[in-house]
Amino acid sequence: MQITRQADYAIRAILYLSRLGPGQRAATSHIAEEEHIPPSFLAKIVSQLSVAGLLITSRGARGGVALARKPDDITLLEVVEAIDGPILLNECVSENGTCPFKDNCPLQEIWVEAQRDLVNRLQSVTFGRFVPEHAAA
Repeated sequence: MQITRQADYAIRAILYLSRLGPGQRAATSHIAEEEHIPPSFLAKIVSQLSVAGLLITSRGARGGVALARKPDDITLLEVVEAIDGPILLNECVSENGTCPFKDNCPLQEIWVEAQRDLVNRLQSVTFGRFVPEHAAA
């Protein structure tokens, strides 16, 4: 399993904004340049993160992008799922799994456990973890 490039860019953008400090905004052009993200790609990502309630955007001379919540309140899982949708290691772990071997598959339990472990791990990591202590206040 590999997250998409778009999810990786989204994570880097949120990380960048997390390190700015409380209430700080940044121009998307600056984020794109600093994080080596194609500007047109970043615009789409910012839109998705905004719809997911993770970013606030504003236009104008003093506009830009800011986190909608504190870095401690934004998880890695939220960012990945805002871009890529729910994590699904195998279709048999979904509620509507369509695997014809589901009832007799010795691996289904392993897939369910692996999915649960991955989701729990990503949900336990907030962006506050990556913010210097002086900026986290």
